[in-house]
Amino acid sequence: MAVVCLPLWASAQYVSKVWSPDHSDGTYTNPVINADYSDPDVCVGASGEDYYMTASSFQCVPGLPILHSKDLVNWEIINYALTNLYEGDEALLRHFSTPQHGAGVWAPSIRYHAGWYYIYWGDPDFGVYMVKTQNPAGKWEAPVCVIKGQGYIDTTPLWDEDGRCYLVNGWANSRSKFASVLTVREMSADGTRAIGEPVIVFDGNGTENRTCEGPKFYKRDGWYWIMCPAGGVPTGFQLAMRSRSPYGPYEHKIVLAQGKTDINGPHQGGWVHTKYGEDWFLHFQDKEAYGRVVHLNPVDWSTGWPIMGKKGEPVTTYKKPKSSSTLVVNPVESDEFNSNKLGLQWQWHANYDEKFGMPTAFGTYRIYNYKLSDHFVNFWEVPNLLLQKTPADQFTATTKIRFTSKADGQMGGLIMMGLDYSALVVKRVGKQFQLLQLTCKAADKGQPQTEQLIATLKPTTEDKIDYKPGVHMDIYLRLSVDNSKLNFAYSLDGKKFKPCGAEFQMREGKWIGAKFGYVSVDPNPKSDRGNLDADWIRVTP
Repeated sequence: MAVVCLPLWASAQYVSKVWSPDHSDGTYTNPVINADYSDPDVCVGASGEDYYMTASSFQCVPGLPILHSKDLVNWEIINYALTNLYEGDEALLRHFSTPQHGAGVWAPSIRYHAGWYYIYWGDPDFGVYMVKTQNPAGKWEAPVCVIKGQGYIDTTPLWDEDGRCYLVNGWANSRSKFASVLTVREMSADGTRAIGEPVIVFDGNGTENRTCEGPKFYKRDGWYWIMCPAGGVPTGFQLAMRSRSPYGPYEHKIVLAQGKTDINGPHQGGWVHTKYGEDWFLHFQDKEAYGRVVHLNPVDWSTGWPIMGKKGEPVTTYKKPKSSSTLVVNPVESDEFNSNKLGLQWQWHANYDEKFGMPTAFGTYRIYNYKLSDHFVNFWEVPNLLLQKTPADQFTATTKIRFTSKADGQMGGLIMMGLDYSALVVKRVGKQFQLLQLTCKAADKGQPQTEQLIATLKPTTEDKIDYKPGVHMDIYLRLSVDNSKLNFAYSLDGKKFKPCGAEFQMREGKWIGAKFGYVSVDPNPKSDRGNLDADWIRVTP
């Protein structure tokens, strides 16, 4: 019975070899998650001892990652709230079946209210959505479209003491052709629909508060609070606003800025008040190719305003929040692919189709070749890229794969994907394989990729049958990252690795950091699919 009652996420705790913020002496170093969890938001769970975080996932699926912590420093991935975008709407399921880079889930908020956990987000093309559950580690209900329309982003609900519900949101200039304003409206008490008209409560246009966005809504000591960033993502700061009415007017103050630190732009996040009487703010820092990493700063309310960090500047090393837990745990990175479920670190680049790939009973994960289009230019169009976030500024990822080809031109391997990308792949050419570095600059602009031949390799084995034989290549591939520069290496025995190819300057994706993982494709429209079997991938210093 004790085993049955464990939380759904209970398993061997993962400690990263490349970034763990906990010093095990009562202090921590920022970032608490050195990976791209853009626009993080956090809430205190029902027990008061559990914290739950979510973040933007855009077009990547599964979407809306759910992370859990006992102390706001040590985090692990426990679930996703969205399987695909958007279950229950066939038209949108089809829309997101191809990569819609930078679209989808923007800046969610997570809240606990009356026994339920809620996540709200704005999809700038389709409206405001909400999902809910009573168990963050379990099944989340199908998404509900709360407000239909374009331009809505960065939504947060607030349930007041009288049971009334309000929603604050920002606006995407790319869709609405205006921005830097925040609006508040009343929602139904169950938070499923708008019942009031929007009211502009803050306008940052023409001031230092331009690009005000990402608002989070709170109530404290009779004041309505909106906390939001302004001034731009890499260069901005945090504002706090307060009013006696949810509809304003709001007075405002800068409560966190870079100052003399090297932590640029401290951007949007979430405030929590702990059961120990402490106040903390989780927010992101834009690190370009590495994405938007998560920082934790203390909050001081002694002046009546939430002054964050150390006198309004972000901290680098600080004492940990009070907690009953001493557990050190980090988001998982390495994978032995021994489970019958895909590891939680992985996301596809579009809605999942079972023909993308699936786990096997053989201790591998199989990724079938994606059939490239007739007008193929580069991998920007490929939905079955199986990728994860970069976990640190310096790291090495080594993988063992078997590539099985059924036709000439089929290829697969290891990729670092962004607006620019580079991949180390094996490609079937006749009865042999070519080891190639494929590099593309400005993939998002439709630029073609280039090929560099590294080696010609004999296959490891060939099927000795007449019916649709496969040709197999067993190989170890490695990528090493340092200061956003990437280098490849390969090995045929897993012991001696040979550096290869040209050094690659990593670049972020569309609103996301660069991501690494697997590519498996086929230019032949009628051939049987080949496949990449990933045996393991290990992330090390």
